[in-house]
Amino acid sequence: MPTATDASTSPATTLINPADETVLRTIEHVTVEGVDDAVARAVAAQKRWAGLAPVERANALRRFATLVETAIEELARIEVANSGHPITQARWEAGHVRDVLNYYSAAPERMIGKQIPVAGGIDLTFLEPLGVVGVIVPWNFPMTIAAWGFVPALAAGNAVVLKPAEWTPLTALRLAELGLESGLPEGLFQVLPGRGSVVGTRFVTNESVRKIVFTGSTAVGKQVMAGCADQVKAVTLELGGKSANVIFADSDLEKAAATAPSAVFENAGQDCCARSRILVERSVYDRFLELLEPAVKGVKVGLPGDESTEMGPLVAKAHFEKVSSYVDDESRVAFRGSAPGGAGYWFAPTVLLPASRTDRTVTEEIFGPVVTVLPFDGEADAITLANDSIYGLSGSIWTRDLGRAIRVSRGIETGNLSVNSHSSVRYSTPFGGFKQSGLGRELGPDAAAAFTETKNVFISHD
Repeated sequence: MPTATDASTSPATTLINPADETVLRTIEHVTVEGVDDAVARAVAAQKRWAGLAPVERANALRRFATLVETAIEELARIEVANSGHPITQARWEAGHVRDVLNYYSAAPERMIGKQIPVAGGIDLTFLEPLGVVGVIVPWNFPMTIAAWGFVPALAAGNAVVLKPAEWTPLTALRLAELGLESGLPEGLFQVLPGRGSVVGTRFVTNESVRKIVFTGSTAVGKQVMAGCADQVKAVTLELGGKSANVIFADSDLEKAAATAPSAVFENAGQDCCARSRILVERSVYDRFLELLEPAVKGVKVGLPGDESTEMGPLVAKAHFEKVSSYVDDESRVAFRGSAPGGAGYWFAPTVLLPASRTDRTVTEEIFGPVVTVLPFDGEADAITLANDSIYGLSGSIWTRDLGRAIRVSRGIETGNLSVNSHSSVRYSTPFGGFKQSGLGRELGPDAAAAFTETKNVFISHD
């Protein structure tokens, strides 16, 4: 992990509205000492929380969900300003936090162990909370991804310390306030803004933090995993992606083309599940591009507060420059959409036709509104091309052939697939990646159990 060279200082981040480059506010960073103090408070709060009756913890999460419901518009407006998300998307994200809280509020009363038949007595298992969980959240979906970590962890009886991304801490900070207002015990759920090299590293090295949940780049995820190894600390990683949208000749081409832009340009392409490689069977390749062009040019890129906006700006100047580096004068641009000019980190939806399957726009995660389109020849080639990546997080398959849908679904090495659609994430189903896209699963009916240890107890008859 990076060395915390600035452990005794308290720098700050000035937050910039990505749509107009105006200053929002300044957020002070937490120091290493501040992290240790917060973890100590969390240790004490967790013991009290775990000692409550399951129904009391369940009711506390439901009260939290109710308060989030009343604050959906407020949370959405904060995300619009801090992250540049379109207002309609931001409202969905705030509602998703509420839904995750409601879903896992059932978990405390369902942390069910087993009675195992043995000779000489009875054998029981218990699901014991880990203690304190450290959650490290990225900047692309600050609210929703935070909830995927802190909610099931709380439901399982743990305390949580959460580090939001430096660029986008505001909704996480507000959620922590709402948690306190709803009656969660002091110290149980704390949000600690700061640098990854300070706050995130201390989460990993502090022995009282028993698990790390990290969402972010694969490079940093490897550092987190290596750091956790020193204490044999549990870790869940949700990392990068370069997902394929595989379109066969027998599919509904019109629907596949009409929906392809939302699969990659939603959130300005700042989505690890983005279908940023469109793979099209060669016999319909030209026709698909003809259908795709008006769909791309029809994407409404505009001010995030506008109800009709479908795509907002990129999150920050540094990220804008990174995405821009993938589209230069030598790029084979098929066509582009439009975007506002002037202040703000605007980038028009862009479709590339790379000359090679090994072009860096094909292999690297751009994390912006840039998609490559490549032809393939037959089912086997489609699977080979889709799997030709270090990542394996999401993807889509378009075909009317049920047998092919099953074969290709089983053949593609990825954690989440949709057939004739682009759905990736539901709070009620497991989410995670293959290969260098991650380790472990979030969400779904088993997520709370991932924040527990199984304890086995044998009771002798004698």
